[in-house]
Amino acid sequence: MIAGHATREGTAKFAGWAVGKKGVDKRHFREFRGLSLSSLGIGTYLGDVDAETDRLVDEAILQSVSSGAVNVVDTAINYRFQRAERSAGRALTRLAGNDETGGREGLLVCTKNGYLTSDGELSLDFWSYIHKEFIKPGKLKRDEIAGEAHSMALPFLKDQLDRSLKNLGVECVDVLYLHNAAESWLAEIGYRRFIEKLSEVFALYEEERKRGRILYYGMATWSCLRVGKDEPEHVNLDDVVDVAREVGGEEHGFRFVQLPFNVAMNEALTQKSQRIADEPLTTFDAASRLGVGVFTSVPLSQARLLNQTRVPELEGSRALSLIQFARSAHPAILAPLIGQKSPEHVKENLRIATMPPLGEAEFKEAYRGLV
Repeated sequence: MIAGHATREGTAKFAGWAVGKKGVDKRHFREFRGLSLSSLGIGTYLGDVDAETDRLVDEAILQSVSSGAVNVVDTAINYRFQRAERSAGRALTRLAGNDETGGREGLLVCTKNGYLTSDGELSLDFWSYIHKEFIKPGKLKRDEIAGEAHSMALPFLKDQLDRSLKNLGVECVDVLYLHNAAESWLAEIGYRRFIEKLSEVFALYEEERKRGRILYYGMATWSCLRVGKDEPEHVNLDDVVDVAREVGGEEHGFRFVQLPFNVAMNEALTQKSQRIADEPLTTFDAASRLGVGVFTSVPLSQARLLNQTRVPELEGSRALSLIQFARSAHPAILAPLIGQKSPEHVKENLRIATMPPLGEAEFKEAYRGLV
């Protein structure tokens, strides 16, 4: 198990090495809670459940970090039925010993729990695995599962953290997200009960922070931080931060959220769906006000936006332009997370690290008519 976690000194060392030795633009790195974080992260969501995809994910992470362009690695226990975490773990083992880049302390390692998952390296079918590993040992009850897919039961979440740490080969994960919980539970239990359950989960996460197994925690979301305030899946970020304060005090660990954002899914930038003290705000503005950093997902909408001719090209690449859009739209954004596996795509996407993010005026000019 790799000891340590992301630190001020380690991430600063990574950024200094990337700028000084790899030609990365110094403005590519952003400071948040004392950490120097690359404005591009690597995601590990999609792919077949096989050894070749394992290898490609491992190599893509190694290529991304070794280039100096990326020190944010994002995964989840359910991605490829635990094989994504294990691929990331193998890459982290290869990277952790490099003192020149800060080693383990130079990287922000993020994962997620909440979704039920089987094991992609075993032959058991899904529900046989769930019954054997969770229901029979008493870690999960059938009535603690929403939509046959998600649970906020504390013994289950604790078990999932145990497995994630083992899969990743680390003693501490830097960010643990509760994964799409509102989308899974609000329709079944309503907002008030959801907030109560969130308090129970955050209390568990705070305990794990004290044990040194989590540095920070957050919520990875799909729709709840983007839809209008009258929509049934809507969650007000200020309410969530209030829960974190109640269980963890002012030094609580709820410091990150993840949500979709691209030229087609731009609600977090354009719609005032959030409220703080009755003031309407966009999600990005609310996150800034509350001291929450935002990682965004699907910057290319899983490659679908590459065919959008309205999107300008950046140095001959529409992918680079879409990444530039996703990282430059608002100061609350720390980095878009891009799933990349083929060496050619990785090489193309990493070019963004040699370019500075756009300022507000430059962004409006470059993407006029798109937002």
